[in-house]
Amino acid sequence: MITIEKVAILRSIPIFTSIPDHILAAVAQITDEVELAAGETLIHEGDVGDCMYVIVEGSVRVHSREKTIITLNTGQTVGELAVLDPEPRSASATAEGDAFLFRIGKDAFDEVMADRPEIARGVIRALSQRVREQGRLMASQPGGKA
Repeated sequence: MITIEKVAILRSIPIFTSIPDHILAAVAQITDEVELAAGETLIHEGDVGDCMYVIVEGSVRVHSREKTIITLNTGQTVGELAVLDPEPRSASATAEGDAFLFRIGKDAFDEVMADRPEIARGVIRALSQRVREQGRLMASQPGGKA
């Protein structure tokens, strides 16, 4: 995939919507393309994370053991905490069907973020939305509270 195609995809991702195209081009250059088959695990709970993923096509089930936490779809990101704070992963992520993602490594992402703090704000905004969504899901479950 060429850079301009990657920029167009990244522009549609919520954490990157406010980023100018020339900065998105820098982000696009640090992405690796990842193809997953249905059932393939991308992130393993307990592993130390060093990257995040952008779901370009498909869906990914985030789970702890067999309990589903959330299902993420095209246009969403998974593993963002690892680019901010590389600690052991709190959950696993498995492709629900065939999926295509961009992988963004922490070191390269740090370099881009150093010049453009709005990228960090975008990641924080996405994480905040994820926490809110998770709270709504928990509250909607029988006996759930948020």
